[in-house]
Amino acid sequence: MEDRITQFAYDQMVERALRGVMREALLVTERQGLPGQHHFYITFRTDHPGAVVPPRLKSQHPDAMTIVLQNQFWDLAVNEEGFVVSLSFGGRRERLEVPFESVTAFADPHATFGLQFHVTLDDGVEEEGSEDEPSETPDSGTAPAVPDPSTDPNNVITLDRFRKKP
Repeated sequence: MEDRITQFAYDQMVERALRGVMREALLVTERQGLPGQHHFYITFRTDHPGAVVPPRLKSQHPDAMTIVLQNQFWDLAVNEEGFVVSLSFGGRRERLEVPFESVTAFADPHATFGLQFHVTLDDGVEEEGSEDEPSETPDSGTAPAVPDPSTDPNNVITLDRFRKKP
């Protein structure tokens, strides 16, 4: 017999929907590259199951790292579970596998858009998106500071400013 739902987990529903926004942006980028001046900061847990990080980067960032998809990235491939991308770190091209469930923050500074996610690790500990600066910037250079959506005291995201005006 099926388990009956006794309560809606709206927070989990919203997280899944917002991860879908990130996935869709990455799918567009996979198909056609980044439009205009858009670029992404993606922070993810390197210790999350399924995250694959080369050993030298993993030793520098045992818990989390932030990557930038901007000018120099290769072989971006997006699927239902996550994405794979190659970036240059210290002049060496490295391949990363990032499950969507490991992502704690996603931002597009050009659009002044950012999302933060909760990540549950195997030990049951829940981690929130980090407010730290990028922990590793690929060779594409530095980018402007990313606005932090969590600084809003009401922690409410208003979509009205993103809607097209008639």
